[in-house]
Amino acid sequence: MQEALNQKIDAFVAANKEQILKDIATLVSINSVEGAPEEGAPYGAGPRAALDKTLELAAGMGLATRNCENHIGYAELAGADAEKYLATICHVDVVPEGNGWTEDPFKMEIRDGWMIGRGVADDKGPMVATLYALKFLKEEGVSLRYPIRALVGDNEETHMHDVDYYLANYPAPVFCFTPDAEFPVCNGEKGHFDGKLVSPVCNGVIKDFVGGVATNAVPDRASALVATDITKLRNAPNITLEPEGEGVRIRGWGKSGHAAMPEGTVNAIGLVVNYLLDNGLCNDAERAYLEAVKKLHDSTAGVGLGIDCADGPFGPLTIIGGKMSMVDGRMVQTMDSRYPTCTDGDTIAKQIRAAIGTGAELTDVGSAKPFYIEADTPAIKACIDTYNEVTGENATPFTMGGGTYARHFPYAVSFGPEHSDMVLPEFGGPMHGANEAAPIDKLLEALKIYIIALLRLEEIDF
Repeated sequence: MQEALNQKIDAFVAANKEQILKDIATLVSINSVEGAPEEGAPYGAGPRAALDKTLELAAGMGLATRNCENHIGYAELAGADAEKYLATICHVDVVPEGNGWTEDPFKMEIRDGWMIGRGVADDKGPMVATLYALKFLKEEGVSLRYPIRALVGDNEETHMHDVDYYLANYPAPVFCFTPDAEFPVCNGEKGHFDGKLVSPVCNGVIKDFVGGVATNAVPDRASALVATDITKLRNAPNITLEPEGEGVRIRGWGKSGHAAMPEGTVNAIGLVVNYLLDNGLCNDAERAYLEAVKKLHDSTAGVGLGIDCADGPFGPLTIIGGKMSMVDGRMVQTMDSRYPTCTDGDTIAKQIRAAIGTGAELTDVGSAKPFYIEADTPAIKACIDTYNEVTGENATPFTMGGGTYARHFPYAVSFGPEHSDMVLPEFGGPMHGANEAAPIDKLLEALKIYIIALLRLEEIDF
């Protein structure tokens, strides 16, 4: 029976491969970065357009669809149980394109078996895969015990207000997985702490400071405009100097990456902060602020701020500074921390305030607790067993620093399709980075995994 099912799925994937890629390219072509709220578009015109297009693609597959008041949507296959349902959830909003792209980020390219474009990995490619999983079940005429919904989110990258709206107005699934992380199965996520370090109005040497494109991404570029003579400045690694007006534009060039996985990144804001301090390009108030911000950038483990810690299930805390701007004469640095169970948001805030002293003010603090589900629960076992059977591996569930939709549901996990050991090609980049890339063969393998996993989940007594 299993062999026959495998053959059917393999044939389905092969027959639909080209259309799958076309559908992903269609979604990638929509710039769905969060924008200003509009009538009928609570997260901006781009996310609304991506939501509409996804539901249109699903309807074209013969799936029932529903737009949930423009906050979220879903495609659905009917099942016998009127009270319970299973769900997948992906998102079609994306982070800003940022810098460093060699091609148009909103025109998907295929090179050497890799898709390149904003959202191919996070999360438009996986979104299309879940739709085709439902398409397979429909075409095979599978009689479902539980209805299955493929939820379409469009506010994941910023506030996840979409899923908050959904759960406030619609019943939660008995189990949900989100293809928005790494395989095999993530059964726990670190807590999330965010806030801003704000300077006083300094009226000093620094006339402008800008860096980063998203609060949850390490910036690869940043710059400060300072009132000084360029001939008095010295060169430094990863720093360029440009005359601008009556001052000098100091640019830092780093290496971007996701806030939850900052290892190997180089924060461009930190480079500029260090240069300003090393060269005395600040008055006393600016210096006090920059020294506070430097403590943030000194270590992605939070050592400089005195918040470093680790535990068994989750490992060490991470923290990055995502965006720098000047607002009404004040410098504003955002921060994004992912923390384990051995600390909490109140403790982190207290420790940061103690570390920065009077040099900066910590504002706009937000925190979400870690979540963890035991790995031996039936639904998680169904997912991990499916992954191991399809891949021939002997993997076990893991925890991570990334924050996904899973933490919002009563019983949910993240389930692929990324791989921690995947080596990016020279022309490709990570999610949230330039030249975001995803391998076609791994996405198609994930589609097979999702089909089989959904069939197994249908057999569980929830």
